Amino acid sequence: MTVDIIARIHTDLPEKFGVPRQSGLVPQLRGTIVLEPAYRNPDALRGLEGFSHLWLIFQFHRAVREGWSPTVRPPRLGGNRRMGVFATRSPFRPNNLGLSCVKLEGVRLDEKLGPVIDVSGADLVDGTPILDIKPYLPYADCRPEATGGFTDPLDGQTLQVNCDPALLSGLNEEQKAGLMGVLACDPRPRYQEDPERVYGLAFAGKNVKFTVKDGVLTVVAVED
Repeated sequence: MTVDIIARIHTDLPEKFGVPRQSGLVPQLRGTIVLEPAYRNPDALRGLEGFSHLWLIFQFHRAVREGWSPTVRPPRLGGNRRMGVFATRSPFRPNNLGLSCVKLEGVRLDEKLGPVIDVSGADLVDGTPILDIKPYLPYADCRPEATGGFTDPLDGQTLQVNCDPALLSGLNEEQKAGLMGVLACDPRPRYQEDPERVYGLAFAGKNVKFTVKDGVLTVVAVED
């Protein structure tokens, strides 16, 4: 089976570190989906504006490996417990496919790029290949009674973020909101708890440096 890349998404996150662990966790994050030249036909998006959310089927292009393992170590479990690969959202899968639900912010026609889709809440690295786009159907896709297995106890865990507003002067308001949301979700691996360690997060062309201690994330520098 041959699968074509139909589009790529552009976000403020050029590296895997800092990308939200699931879609919708940081609704402030904006993304732009640009169709590949062969698919830049406005008719392909006719009627899309009527939906509030979309499913994106994408490739974990930064995680392609030869072979696969039946078990993985979910970072949210500290990296020291193994779960079956099909019981996780791990990118290290037989076909390296991912599924992400994003909010549709609008469809517009760009003079050079053709029809462009603006979304929010994506959990994708800049340049991620999109393999398909489907509308989210509330009557079929929403299951209020669903349970989250071993992830249920991990829901809603966020950090308090302290940041001098002057450090963010090089970002626009949307980027500031997106960055604060990313930091609050704690981008560190679960097994790293060193309060003296300074982390670096690439975001919107900046290197954001921060520390974490006692549930508080403090931004110490934002560098070009």
